[in-house]
Amino acid sequence: MSDTLSTLSEALEKQRERLLPCVHCGFCLPACPTYNRLGDEADSPRGRLHLMRAVVEGRLDPGSEAFGTHIDRCLGCRACEPVCPSGVEYGTLLELARETVAEHRPSGFLTRALLWVFSSSLRRKLFFVQSRSIRGLGFASLGTMLIPAVGPFKTAKLALAMLASTAGWTRLRTLGLAKAGSADSTGVGDSTAAPSHRVAAGSRGRVAVLIGCVQEGLFTRLNRATVRTLEANGYEVVSVSGQDCCGALHAHGGDLEQARTLARVNIAAFESVEADAIAVNTAGCGAAMKDYGVLLENDSAMSERARALAAKVKDVTELLSAAGPLGGAEVICTVAYDHPCHLLHAQRVEQPPLAVLAAIPGTEVRIVGKADECCGGAGIYGITHPELGGEIGRDKVAAVRACAADAVVTPNPGCMMQIGAGLRLEGALEGVLHPVELLDESYRRAGYYQRGSDA
Repeated sequence: MSDTLSTLSEALEKQRERLLPCVHCGFCLPACPTYNRLGDEADSPRGRLHLMRAVVEGRLDPGSEAFGTHIDRCLGCRACEPVCPSGVEYGTLLELARETVAEHRPSGFLTRALLWVFSSSLRRKLFFVQSRSIRGLGFASLGTMLIPAVGPFKTAKLALAMLASTAGWTRLRTLGLAKAGSADSTGVGDSTAAPSHRVAAGSRGRVAVLIGCVQEGLFTRLNRATVRTLEANGYEVVSVSGQDCCGALHAHGGDLEQARTLARVNIAAFESVEADAIAVNTAGCGAAMKDYGVLLENDSAMSERARALAAKVKDVTELLSAAGPLGGAEVICTVAYDHPCHLLHAQRVEQPPLAVLAAIPGTEVRIVGKADECCGGAGIYGITHPELGGEIGRDKVAAVRACAADAVVTPNPGCMMQIGAGLRLEGALEGVLHPVELLDESYRRAGYYQRGSDA
């Protein structure tokens, strides 16, 4: 067994200060979605840390079914980190453990296929062109309705529901207009209105934006709204060519080498422009980029550069809330707000998204019950673990629907897809939005954009 200990033994030995602080207090247990549903100590953060230590000490084969199964079942939501009194860096340790599992137990076909696609910009482009075609022709919505949720069809049905949920919410443009009694069906105000509320362009500094892979492939509207709202709040947005996937999916899937390769590409790309901050509109990507310093800490040529870049990364709502943000026009609606795990737990960002929503007159925000619990999406977890991910997802959808809101708002496309799919599978009418999309609509109605610039 000594020959099989390479990665985890060496890697965790270097991370010993991160592994040893666990005092087995159990505070993490009630915060863990998998432990709460399975009731198995080995499916808790404390139990998984015990398994990791057993591998390091040679008491457990890293290729064993027990080690692979319990590490694989973890959502990676990192809800255990904020409640840990010892400050155990569980997320870093989990990714190292998954790298070891992948060395000794090949990942499932679906996991390997998705990571292979996301490792190449060309393969990603082809994948998203095909995905948009399926969505645009209505096949995703049709498949969601017609495919039976049994056997091998269950995963296909969920995947199509997730794809269908990436389409823009058609009700957004008219949301609340009937209640407001607007005579203009578009709700667009005079573009010359309220000049005193304009913010000088570039007055808040220069910002580069992570385009992302899923964002640009399926949520192009979100990337455009991100740029518009930042500019409306006084930021100069600069384009960055040569950027790539952030590497989050690869890190979560145990392919840390590919994650490091992608990180190096992004570091070089963003270093090529002068920017005060890097805006990210996806919680998972933001968490991954803020951890570049940890990911590349053993790379002597890149570690300092990685830390410097990571320090610039901000969730877009952090930048907008730092600017106020600028208030817009009325959008009368009720929204259910849900915290993305990698924003709340990994980045410890809680109030900025709510500050963005508070800047929209007429919008009532209701916090989803257990908003701090994972939605079950967790990167590709919802697809690769349809049973457990589905159970967690159904609980989240029930909590969202209990809010009796017009739409659910969450600042992470992955969560939007998971929750959106769950709503579609239940035939629910609630929309799914990113906070920036709702703010962007408020600004459109206020006339902050020139006609045609908000497409």
